[in-house]
Amino acid sequence: MIPSTFPPKEEIARLTARALLEIKAVHFNAETPFTLASGLPSPTYIDCRKLISYPRIRSTLMDFLAVTVMREAGMEAFDNIAGGETAGIPFAALVAERLALPMTYVRKKPKGYGRNARIEGAMTEGQRVLLVEDLTTDGGSKLSFVDAIRETGATCGHTAVIFYYGIFPDTEAKLGAHGVTLHHLCTWWDVLAEARAQAAFDEATLSEVESFLKAPRAWQEARKG
Repeated sequence: MIPSTFPPKEEIARLTARALLEIKAVHFNAETPFTLASGLPSPTYIDCRKLISYPRIRSTLMDFLAVTVMREAGMEAFDNIAGGETAGIPFAALVAERLALPMTYVRKKPKGYGRNARIEGAMTEGQRVLLVEDLTTDGGSKLSFVDAIRETGATCGHTAVIFYYGIFPDTEAKLGAHGVTLHHLCTWWDVLAEARAQAAFDEATLSEVESFLKAPRAWQEARKG
């Protein structure tokens, strides 16, 4: 079923943050920071992949993502839903089901044998493709997927994610310069607000997380190595 009536964006953000906290996908640790893929430290870590194991929450958030895209991009804006390897694949399938559209997925790199393809499934020239992922940090990884989609002759001007860090000011500008609009359900600021409302972590931890969110690069520079 194609969703049509849902809460306003602010309530969707709050409910998404609450769901992520409920399934313990949110991790805060100021004393022993996590190491990100970049090698830099962070007091925050989010695991959106856990959502696939919680059917009620998964279904609700996929409804939210589908209606967010329709509200912000249009109800007839897309012909194909593509998931980014690997985390975006299940969410792309679920969104495609809700929007009654074909689903494909994009590999991070050619598989190295057979057709040596990056696109799996049927994607054709002229199709308007929505790229679906679990999250975005600074938007950089999305650009490679978008380029692979465009190489087929299809267009890709939108990407939708469940979680957007929302703390790096150049992210949306970077995507915009590449002709891509970002749609998301919630950010770290929404999660921090809900974590405070629930007293999900002690105040010292929440204060340190807030310091990181306000100046992430400075926080990382002070603690790297």
